[in-house]
Amino acid sequence: MKRQGLLASIALIVLVLVLAVGGYGWFQQQFATSGNGLTGGPIELPSTRGDFSLAELEEDQLAVVFFGYTYCPDVCPMSLAVVRRALAELDAADRDRVVPLMISVDPERDTLERLAEYIGFFGDAFIGATGSEAELEELAERYGVIWRRVETPESAMAYTIDHSSSLYLVDREGTILRRVLYSPAPHALLSALGDTL
Repeated sequence: MKRQGLLASIALIVLVLVLAVGGYGWFQQQFATSGNGLTGGPIELPSTRGDFSLAELEEDQLAVVFFGYTYCPDVCPMSLAVVRRALAELDAADRDRVVPLMISVDPERDTLERLAEYIGFFGDAFIGATGSEAELEELAERYGVIWRRVETPESAMAYTIDHSSSLYLVDREGTILRRVLYSPAPHALLSALGDTL
């Protein structure tokens, strides 16, 4: 009898935890569905296709903006792969309306040549961009992006960069239409694209 009571208590605790985690996930997704007060705004940077500006997008286009760096071992390639997979799910007309843009927060190593080589692995539609530290800091503040350099003297890379990993759906005015939290699957991004295209 005591054992059944203990098992029932454990089951109740597990259920409460599952509901709490699920509720938190739902809250986070709702929180992420808009810019949540972030100002966003213009993006004008040197890119792998010359000078890039959001203002040059067509009226019906949007950019999927990601902040990262090419030496990132996991989150960046996974996020760009998610964008590639989401684009593959769209029909041709909608796919042409989406401009995938990776902004490197590692201008010391990520030259435009390096960025072009890196994003080439994800598809011809991808654009890589970067700027000076001052430009990136100002842009990151407007988009709520956080990053910091972490020295790793024991590593051949010398440093890594910890950074936030959301995707931003942005129109030509720089309005953040959706902020999509990091996920190794394309479902959240596809849902956001479906709501905004």
